[in-house]
Amino acid sequence: MSAVARLAGKVAIVTGAASGIGRATATLFAAEGAFVIVSDVSEAIDAAAAAIGPAAVAMRCDAGREADVAALVRTAAARFGGLDIFFANAGVSGGLPSILEQSEADWAEILRINLIGPAMAIKHAAPLMRPRGGGSIICTASVAGLRSGAGGAAYSASKAGVISLVKTGAQQLSGSNIRVNAICPGLIETGMTEFVYERARAKGQGDRLGHLNPLRRGGEPEEIARAALFLASDEASYVNGHALVVDGGLSSSHPFNRQDYGRTAI
Repeated sequence: MSAVARLAGKVAIVTGAASGIGRATATLFAAEGAFVIVSDVSEAIDAAAAAIGPAAVAMRCDAGREADVAALVRTAAARFGGLDIFFANAGVSGGLPSILEQSEADWAEILRINLIGPAMAIKHAAPLMRPRGGGSIICTASVAGLRSGAGGAAYSASKAGVISLVKTGAQQLSGSNIRVNAICPGLIETGMTEFVYERARAKGQGDRLGHLNPLRRGGEPEEIARAALFLASDEASYVNGHALVVDGGLSSSHPFNRQDYGRTAI
């Protein structure tokens, strides 16, 4: 724990916490003094909670199912007396198919988890946060929700929906001191992007991963976790209805054939 714990005594829920961004964020929240309910559909959530330590409680949860989300919030009330932070992070990518290849069922499942799940998080978390004087709801969106080129059609649409959702949520919770924000990660090495990394490395192109952003690298889950910590903390007390982009600068420009100083980029 840091010298001044930024989340001391706070109660947080993190979905999709068995690995990747969710696990990194739950670990950081606990290190900063929060009690954390960690949830995932994966059985690995128990090991994740054990690794985080006694501040973490594991729950199996389908983050796109309203009854499961409501159960998470009830557990926060029963175990810890309330809720201060909800990080609606769970999501699925659906791979990188063409819009011509995705079925109605593909669209329904991706939207259910990636967009309806965060909507249910806001719906059920806000009433528990309000009596505590406010709170922070954070939803994982993506640079794919900003413009084309970073994901499949259904995934991109779902993440664009999340960006819209947090703006609407912030407005509809006016006067409650409940802040609703999103994080838009760029390319981060997680279980969701594992196929991208493996494919590039198998072709001997591992050094090209992330080359389209100005930092010329992919990101790490801990870098998104630090952004989530900021939004969860009182340091972001005036940040509301915002989509925070953490992508190494990828979305700062439209793609083009970039020239390096002294040489021409391929």
